[in-house]
Order: sequence, then C-alpha cells, then structure tokens
Amino acid sequence: MQEEIGLYQLLVESVRDYAIFALDPTGVIVTWNTGAERFKGYRAHEIIGKHFSTFYPPEDIAAGKPAEELVIAARDGRVEDEGWRLRKDGSRLWANVIITALRRPNGELVGFAKVTRDLTERKASELKERVAMVRAAEAEAANRTKAEFLAAMSHELRTPLNAIGGYAELLRMGVRGEMNYQQEADLDRIIVAQRHLLGIINDLLNFSRIEAGKLTYDIVPVDVSAVIGAVVEMVKPLAIAKNIELKIDDCADDAVAFGDKAKVEQIVINLASNAVNYTEPGGWVSVGCRVDGDRVCAHVTDNGIGIASDKLETIFEPFVQVGRTLSTGHHGTGLGLSISRELARAMDGELTVKSSLGEGSSFFLY
Repeated sequence: MQEEIGLYQLLVESVRDYAIFALDPTGVIVTWNTGAERFKGYRAHEIIGKHFSTFYPPEDIAAGKPAEELVIAARDGRVEDEGWRLRKDGSRLWANVIITALRRPNGELVGFAKVTRDLTERKASELKERVAMVRAAEAEAANRTKAEFLAAMSHELRTPLNAIGGYAELLRMGVRGEMNYQQEADLDRIIVAQRHLLGIINDLLNFSRIEAGKLTYDIVPVDVSAVIGAVVEMVKPLAIAKNIELKIDDCADDAVAFGDKAKVEQIVINLASNAVNYTEPGGWVSVGCRVDGDRVCAHVTDNGIGIASDKLETIFEPFVQVGRTLSTGHHGTGLGLSISRELARAMDGELTVKSSLGEGSSFFLY
C-alpha cells in the first residue's frame, strides 16, 4: 500500500502539463508539483503555506471568488472555472481550473485537489480570431457604405451632366440660333469635357455596382468577331486623331463565346482605348480574336510605352494608373482595368496581360 502511495505521489509530482496541488480546508496550499511550478513560476518552498487566492487577480479577490469556489466545491463535490490567473512575475495566464473536495470515508472534509490547465495560447488565438472577424465585418461595412455612396453620387452627378450634354447638342443643332466659328469650337470643347466626365462617372457607377454585387448579366452566345469589328469603328476616331494605325487581326469565324454582349464590348472598348492612349503617335494597335481550346480569346496588342514587370498586377487594382503623373496626359479614374477584370471573371472568364517596359503590351480577354 505504501508503495502504491509513493508511486501515485511520484506520478503527480512528475506531471508537467497540469498544475496539480492540494489545499487544506481553508484554501492554504499544502503540496506542489512540477507542472504547477512551470505554470505559476513558484518553487514549492516559496508557495506552500500560502493561500491559493495568491493566484487570483485583484478584481476576483475583491469579488470574493476564491472563497466562493471553495464553498461550491465543498457543497457540490467540485467546481470548474475558466479565467485569468496570476504568475509569480505578475503576468496573467488564462486557466481552466477544477477544484475537487477531498473527504474521508466518514464525510469529513480534509481539503481540496486543484488541477489547472494553461489555456493562454488558445485564448490568444480566440481573441486574435475575434479581432480579425470584427475587422472583417468593419471592412465589409465600410466597403458597403463606400459602394452605396459612390452609387448615390454617381446618379446625382449623371443628371446634371446629361442635361449639359443635351443642351449642348441643342445649341449645336442651331435651336437657339446660328453660332460663329469660335462659339462652335467652344461648344465642341464643352461636349468633349461633358463626355469625358460622364465616362468617369460611369466608371464609378460600374465600380460601385460591382462592389455591391448589383450588376446583372445577360449571358448569351456572343460573336466576338462582330464585337471587335464594332469596337474598332468606335475607337477609330481616337486613333486617327493620334495618328495611330488601328487594325484588326484575323478573327476565327467560330469565335463565339457565352457572355454578356454589352459587357464584352465594354471590356474590349476599354482595352482598345487604353492601347491608343498609351501608344505614341505613329504607332499601331491591333485587335483580334482566336479560339483557344474550349474558350475564345480576344486580344489587344500595341507597341506603346509598355508596363514594368512588377506592375503587371498592380494595373488591375482600383484607382491605379501606372506611369501617371501631374504632367502626363493620361486621363480617367484608373478604374477601367479593374472593372474589366471583374466583369470578365463574373462571366467565368479572365483578363490577363503580357508586357515589357518600352516594348508595348498585349491584353488577353478569355
């Protein structure tokens, strides 16, 4: 029997992953194991004889928690709790604590067994996860508010801009009387500025709709070759004004893909317009399409200024215009490529780029 008691005592004293020690009926510590020393920082001779409330933070002591736990354990046989406890150096650990009443066969209370598990790392992980969830929720709310604001402002700005465009067209038609050459030139500048601003507002509106998930898609078979032909005609005036050769590469007759025709056209217009804008006078831009396995690829290639290799993904971020400075002539919001990629992905497609600085760029819409 004595040998069994010695073996049990050796087992308890050798456990390192749990603090296991005994209290007398008043809560004074009477034994101390290796795990307790590791968790709490006290050596046996430093802590035996002291009250176990030593491990509780001041707010728990003020609330009478140590004494209450002994009362409950004595009444119910055991009590379990999780909370902050103190180490010797004053630092806190999050602990799971079980206090069990120890009684003789006749029912006499002789003390308590106290087993403590250190859950500080788990608690820190839970707090970190909770903070991350709160931040994610805050970010989502902020994005939603931003998207709603952009949508509202876009609508508010489109109304007066459309009015400006409408009245400008009436003046051009001579409804208010004939104009001289200088007045017509000024009116042309007003119309160009109005269309430019309206394009920016449309970009913002599209961006806010994408972020809010409010864009709808009419997926039908799309003749990509026909889309490219229409886009080239729309972009041709811009190319002529910059003395840039705009050409159509061979397009496969069977280049038909499932997508939203208007949005496919919007992406190709953006790519072709960008190519013209970022190509020096005398350069060239080509637009074409091909069947690539089970997909159709529309491509826009130029011999313009190109893009640095470390910026090839950056250009698809919202509000980014690589190479833009206060003195450059590039205009717009920097949303075009971001919107185009989101539109492509929403139609189960992709938009990629290959480019080298000074050697032009090729964009591929799958």
